[in-house]
Amino acid sequence: MKTKERTPRARKARSVSKPHSKRGKLKRSGDRFKARTASKPEQTRPRGRPRGEFGMLIPELQRAIAANGYSDPTPIQAECIPHLIDGRDLIGTAQTGTGKTAAFILPLLQQLSFETRRPRSRSPRTLILAPTRELAAQIGDSIETYGRFLHLTHTVIFGGVNQFHQVKAMHRGVDMLVATPGRLLDLMNQGHVQLQDVQFFVLDEVDRMLDMGFIPDIEKVLTKLPAERQTLFYSATMNAKMEKLARTMVTNPVRVAIEPEAPAVERIDQTVLFVGQKNKNKLLLTLWDQPGMDKVIIFTQMKHQANRVAEKLEQSGIKAVAIHGNKSQGARTKALDGFKIGRYKVLVATDVAARGLDVEDITHVVNYDLPMEAETYVHRIGRTGRAGMAGHAISFCSAEDRSLLREIEKLLGKPVPAEIDHPFHCNESCHSSLPASKNFGRRRNGGPGTSSRGRRSNNRFNHHKRRTRKKRSSQ
Repeated sequence: MKTKERTPRARKARSVSKPHSKRGKLKRSGDRFKARTASKPEQTRPRGRPRGEFGMLIPELQRAIAANGYSDPTPIQAECIPHLIDGRDLIGTAQTGTGKTAAFILPLLQQLSFETRRPRSRSPRTLILAPTRELAAQIGDSIETYGRFLHLTHTVIFGGVNQFHQVKAMHRGVDMLVATPGRLLDLMNQGHVQLQDVQFFVLDEVDRMLDMGFIPDIEKVLTKLPAERQTLFYSATMNAKMEKLARTMVTNPVRVAIEPEAPAVERIDQTVLFVGQKNKNKLLLTLWDQPGMDKVIIFTQMKHQANRVAEKLEQSGIKAVAIHGNKSQGARTKALDGFKIGRYKVLVATDVAARGLDVEDITHVVNYDLPMEAETYVHRIGRTGRAGMAGHAISFCSAEDRSLLREIEKLLGKPVPAEIDHPFHCNESCHSSLPASKNFGRRRNGGPGTSSRGRRSNNRFNHHKRRTRKKRSSQ
């Protein structure tokens, strides 16, 4: 698909909207942008005229880039923008914090700006799929930021909220649709979304979608897309299974793989503290004895543990809030916004927040529990040390976590420096050879959420079945 050489359209009173506000309702971008940026501190990024591959973009986009404080493209932006302007399919691999979102948003906005007709009701021209509600909202924010001088429309749809405003926005017609797979299929089945006009299809964080079991949903979406389209496939990691999946979705793609300029070990000051499982809360509170713990994300494995850690911090006078999959979308958005503006110093999260969240100036990441997959560790600590700033990652390691730490160090290619000079140091955890628990997060005496009462009920039910079979066999 080649870019049409036409002047950008200028439709009156058609503008970009903020996705998570009013849950899909379209708004004027100018007033919303002023309100969103009025209370923010002055940008510290160097300002200047956009250079390099940014010079290939139309003036409206260059103006938005400069207004946001950028002048030079990141490596993935420099690689992707020319190919996407030429209409090529693309498979991209890049870690979080590399500017990947802008790498596909900018050229897509440029191509859409040449359209002279309005989008049809319920039929977007661009479909962007993201694995989580938070990442979808972040992509929507990027569209608003860079499309503020273009008269294009977009909306974001995801589950966990009432669909009324999302349906209303789709019936009005949008140029760009950002969606999570589940809610998209729901609205498609209800007839509120039709995909026959899609010209550009983007899959972001596909490895995360694979982990979350969304691939069957994506395959259903693919059957409704037109064969002639431009497809972009982005993933933080790319194993053989991912590569095979990508090849089924793209045609003659360009392959872009950006290695980080410096590994996480070198960019971020990392420390591991060996501690007994029962002393983690006590050790956590001592971290605030050191200066600089201004904006902290704490990662736990389990949702109930995130709630307990947040409550413990609140009881100690440290403003904290938890975010995880059991929270409603309204509660998650409120918590995240409060963390961004400084109402809370600490965000306690499960891995739902490990990717895609664009929160500036995070000083520390604390791994209260080590992740089950080594790659997730990289995504977690990637929340700090962004845009050239200093970052710190502190990991707690109990005896049960020791094998997980070995896998992380194997991935990084070197050991994570250990700090043993703290009051809760545990030699048993340091030298443990225990394997990682296969039932991490499950209750000790059964599966997830199984109480002793429930087990007794099941035992009685199974006993009744055995008695019934015996009785029948004797007849």
